[in-house]
Amino acid sequence: MKQNVKDAVSRQRDYFLTGITKNVDFRKEMLIKLRQAIRRFQAPLSKAVFKDLRKSEFEFLMTEVSLLYEELDIHHKHLTKWAKPKKVGTPFLHFKAKSAVHREPFGQVLIVSPWNYPFHLTFIPLIGAISAGNTVVLKPSLLTPNTSHVMSELITETFPPEYITLFQGNREMNAVLFQADFDLIFYTGSPTVGKVVMESAAKNLTPVILELGGKNPCIVDRDAKIDLAAKRIVWGKFMNAGQTCTAPDYLFVHRDVKDRFIRAVKNNLQKAYGNDPQKSQFSRIVNKDHTARLSKLIESGTIVAGGQVDVEDCYLAPTVIDNVSPESPLMQEEIFGPIMPIMDFQHIDTVIDYIRNQPKPLGLYLFTENKKLQKEVITKTVSGGVTINDVIMHAVNLNLPFGGVGESGMGVYHGKHSFDAFSHQKGILNKSTRIDIPMRYQPYTRDKQRLMKLFLKM
Repeated sequence: MKQNVKDAVSRQRDYFLTGITKNVDFRKEMLIKLRQAIRRFQAPLSKAVFKDLRKSEFEFLMTEVSLLYEELDIHHKHLTKWAKPKKVGTPFLHFKAKSAVHREPFGQVLIVSPWNYPFHLTFIPLIGAISAGNTVVLKPSLLTPNTSHVMSELITETFPPEYITLFQGNREMNAVLFQADFDLIFYTGSPTVGKVVMESAAKNLTPVILELGGKNPCIVDRDAKIDLAAKRIVWGKFMNAGQTCTAPDYLFVHRDVKDRFIRAVKNNLQKAYGNDPQKSQFSRIVNKDHTARLSKLIESGTIVAGGQVDVEDCYLAPTVIDNVSPESPLMQEEIFGPIMPIMDFQHIDTVIDYIRNQPKPLGLYLFTENKKLQKEVITKTVSGGVTINDVIMHAVNLNLPFGGVGESGMGVYHGKHSFDAFSHQKGILNKSTRIDIPMRYQPYTRDKQRLMKLFLKM
């Protein structure tokens, strides 16, 4: 295993040093090939994701594929402009000279992706890596083997291994890859493994981009449009059976509207999944172990909707739990499942104080028509991103940077930000030889000192 990785990395390094991946026309051609391959493999990928997560075809198209096509189109359309050197100003101190920023690929990139959106979260960063001109090693999750197998076929049929290759395997494979000498590591997953990635990368001084998770708060104020808020929260929270890093993890609902909000949530759950969500298009938990873990969490608080568990079917009904305290087991770790804990509040300051005393989340959601309150929450809290009067949507606007802060990650990507994430910005100063100002050279005379002081005053 270790030798296979070493050989693959060596071949990719040799291929990168040929310079072919730096050619903008080559990169655009590879983006086209990738788009064609995704279209060609779309049906088998949909079937594979269904086998792994019981995700419906519509949800597959919406959450796994649609953004990929948009991302590919953005990169192909703008890549030539992005890749051009950008002229910047040159201070008078450097007279006479010209300055520019050149964006060049890091070189060899490792992309390690998770199981919850196994196709999307593997290929969205891949697009950025190709666009920036890197060679790539992909490592998808072991927990979604059917999707990983189809992705491997797609990559093998589309690209030579010295350019892009995909390794399957367990944690041992991850450890081998993390120890290899890459120029950049892009990891999406849990904060626990993120720390392992960062520790391994530090041994080679390899830069990392970490897209992690966290407990994303969702606040529903008393002046929110309750029915619409409930509809949008139910969609975002229970999509993919709650296994979404940007899903609202827990709710703070104003005491004056909490009962009405819970009724609206129940009504929307009925509309979305019917009387028996197990027979609907509701997704499944990734495996029995995760299902068993989640089944223990629902023992905290008062279940007001859902609660049914079928471990053999990897099923946990969309569940709403009231009377949750900050000390509850539900509030100690990211839930990553279809459980919605609800706490109430009277004054927004208590909510803000609570959020500020927790690890910084990947996303924060606020439902209110109060512009002053919107500004206050945005200003007084820190999070990877914010969506007002909806959930998750900041993460699917490719014009916005997407990423975490603190324990929810570091670095951003999507759209132009993906190109930047996988590019090194190299500063270039080109100095004229026609003129040479002698003041900087020794000996430093009193006249030069007076000139320097005069210059500093200016």
